[in-house]
Amino acid sequence: MSSRTGSWIVALGALVLFLGLIVLGTSLGKSGDPDALPVGAGLFSLGAVAIAGGIYLKAKAVQRASSSEAPRKESANAGRTRGGCELCGIEAPVVQCKIHRLQLCGTCLSQHYDARSCIYVPSTRRAAGKPGKGLAAKARGA
Repeated sequence: MSSRTGSWIVALGALVLFLGLIVLGTSLGKSGDPDALPVGAGLFSLGAVAIAGGIYLKAKAVQRASSSEAPRKESANAGRTRGGCELCGIEAPVVQCKIHRLQLCGTCLSQHYDARSCIYVPSTRRAAGKPGKGLAAKARGA
């Protein structure tokens, strides 16, 4: 379905909605027909649903056209492994620098190493949020 089909449905829905408003107007007042009130309300709501459906179809057509036209670009991390070293992106991380918040492999660790400012934690161990949290869980028997 094309975007034009959605436009026609929106236009038809607007026409039905307007017709429903006219019928609603004739049912109100002293000389109005009370039996026309449900007909006008039904036409009005049918027009509103048609407008919403047309907008939905237009959005789907635009989404389908944009996904088929533009091929996906490869990200800058195309050669990197997920969860790998954050500097080279090739090897698996061995340690985490807590100061710079970097996961480092052995090769990059030798370039990054600074004994005065960096604190390293093995990357296989998750950093504890609060000290003693694990001990409290063991004491409760969890």
